[in-house]
Amino acid sequence: MLSVSVNPLKPPFSSTFLNPLSNHFLHSPLPKPSLKPISAIFSPSGQSQQQPQYQNQNQLYQPFRPPPSTPLTSQFHSLDTANRLDTLANRLGLWFEYAPLIPALIREGFTPSSLEEATGISGVEQNRLVVAAQVRDSLVQSTSNDPELLSSFDLGGAELLYEIRLLSAQQRAAAARYIVDNKLDAKGAQDLARAMKDFPRRRGDRGWDSFDYGIPGDCLSFMYYRQSREHRNPSEERTSALELALEVARSEKAKNRVLEELKGANEGKGGEEGIESGVRVPVVRLKIGEVAEASRVVVLPVCTDEEREIGVLDAPRECRSEGEFGVVVAEKGWKRWVVLPAWEPVAGLGNGGVVVSFVDARVLPWKANRWYKEEAILVVADRSRKEVAADDGFYLVAIDSNGDGHGEGLKVERGSALKEKGVTESLGTVVLVVRPPREENDDQLADEDWE
Repeated sequence: MLSVSVNPLKPPFSSTFLNPLSNHFLHSPLPKPSLKPISAIFSPSGQSQQQPQYQNQNQLYQPFRPPPSTPLTSQFHSLDTANRLDTLANRLGLWFEYAPLIPALIREGFTPSSLEEATGISGVEQNRLVVAAQVRDSLVQSTSNDPELLSSFDLGGAELLYEIRLLSAQQRAAAARYIVDNKLDAKGAQDLARAMKDFPRRRGDRGWDSFDYGIPGDCLSFMYYRQSREHRNPSEERTSALELALEVARSEKAKNRVLEELKGANEGKGGEEGIESGVRVPVVRLKIGEVAEASRVVVLPVCTDEEREIGVLDAPRECRSEGEFGVVVAEKGWKRWVVLPAWEPVAGLGNGGVVVSFVDARVLPWKANRWYKEEAILVVADRSRKEVAADDGFYLVAIDSNGDGHGEGLKVERGSALKEKGVTESLGTVVLVVRPPREENDDQLADEDWE
């Protein structure tokens, strides 16, 4: 197994497309276009204004054009280009008042980089101001009778409102109220927005129906509740996550659910994911983009159910990163690999980690549910722990229905069931079951969400 720390790159305010037909362009009989940079020109106040022009109208690459933004207020609408730049450079006014100047100047021909040079506002900050101003406009329409709420974001509100950009207009109003009432910072606002956006896609997960989608605190509580189940039970991390879930829960039903989990009231009861009698195998659904956002990841070899125990035994055990670029090097070649966030169950794996992919979840030894037949799963096992030690543990074993010692496939069995059959050694101890992300849900907003 390889554990890698990642420093995610922040996307710039604008991007440039590489023309996939560039090879054809090289052989084109048309004259070669000028590669001079795009520039914007303005005249100082009191001189005749010269509209910025592109150096060459046949340029292949065009600067980023933001969507229409908030109309300029009367105090800024009459300003010339130089004074608009001065307003941005000196932050003259409230942030949501001068934010519309950014797209206005870009429409005049400026680029994010040239604006940064003229005003000192980075491309990332430009994007944050413009988007946050649009979010505030939607709040003005949905909370017109609550000026106190809007005034709470007058100072430093851009960072907070930017984080709730992916929510619908109705959700934004509820999230804004929760942010103000609980004095959340930018990180807290980001967690809240993700929890509210992610909640509907978690339908069917254990405990989901105990939390109220219309209450921001319950959405945040469910996120902590779900994260607690990614840790071993008992553990300090699991208890801390549940305490956070209880702290932010608002509905009585949600509080009772978290309290039951804290008190261990669900132990010994069968559930959708079979977490019973102290079983320590989390079942988690991978979120779209979760790997890209993770600060640390692990790289594990993958084998399929059809490869049987031979695939598990032959999968490489040692995988490391080398050189300044962290090039991944394995002890031998292998066809399939998977990158997962460094969740606690997999972060502690040594050189014995392996992943087995199954076409569905019916290989799991607990109560079947509808999704078992609909979704493929990944089972993460630790090959360094082969002994069948715990009755309530899960172990990866080969199916031997013919009794000839040659397995027909792989499955997961409980320790107690294996002991009854006299089995003392497995292919590995199961530490995690991963469900796939739901592709029909993403973080993009529908058109009506911007209204």
